[in-house]
Amino acid sequence: MKENYTRFAHLRKELGFTQTAFGEFLGLKGSTADIERGKTKIPGFVVAKLYQEYHVNPLWLFGSSGDMYIANIRDKASVLPAVITLNSQENENVLLVSQKAAAGYPQNIADTSWYQTLPAFDLPLKEFRNATYRGFQVDGDSMLPALQPGDWVIAKALSSIDEVRPSKMYVVVLDDSVLVKKVVLPERSNDVILESLNSVYPAYKVKPFRIKEIWEVSSRLTFHLDADNNQQLMTELKQSMELLKRRLDTNN
Repeated sequence: MKENYTRFAHLRKELGFTQTAFGEFLGLKGSTADIERGKTKIPGFVVAKLYQEYHVNPLWLFGSSGDMYIANIRDKASVLPAVITLNSQENENVLLVSQKAAAGYPQNIADTSWYQTLPAFDLPLKEFRNATYRGFQVDGDSMLPALQPGDWVIAKALSSIDEVRPSKMYVVVLDDSVLVKKVVLPERSNDVILESLNSVYPAYKVKPFRIKEIWEVSSRLTFHLDADNNQQLMTELKQSMELLKRRLDTNN
């Protein structure tokens, strides 16, 4: 019986809750301290809540199974954009989220009026059709050398975490921040690993429920051009502009 309460405490820590926050989330009158000390049994509605929200295996919770989850909770988590906006032709806008705007993004993620304050534009290229795109300004140097501080990236919305690929970069909207990172999904864990390209910054784990949106970076816009030190970047930019011109000529 003691193992049940130990597992309950382990689960709370695994999900990243304090005792008070976990009790509030589960609909208890107080914290989960009494349950974790074995003074109170785990109520049935708590077991149901944990199953519904996180696919926690009831058999594991009561010591009869070694599988904590019935299914991988990463695969069940939706990360679709909370809000999209349309232009006068009923086409989706590409919203631009600056460094300053990103600070308030998580808190306003479902506020449709807040999105009206963001600049918006259209991308008349077939590569940017049939999907939702958003522009984000890079804050900090954690993704050097690929992305400079102040660069902009255009990113495509994903519908679930399991669409993540190791070769891509992503804009990850957490419950308290907006980050540009590589995303790693460990095989034997429900954690999500966020990695920087700049080796100065260590990788760190986040729980799936903290991830609100994921956007796959598809292109970038940079203003850090130095012909002496960035000849390769200049060549890449020239090639990109020539490709863009050919595409526009083809569409016209």
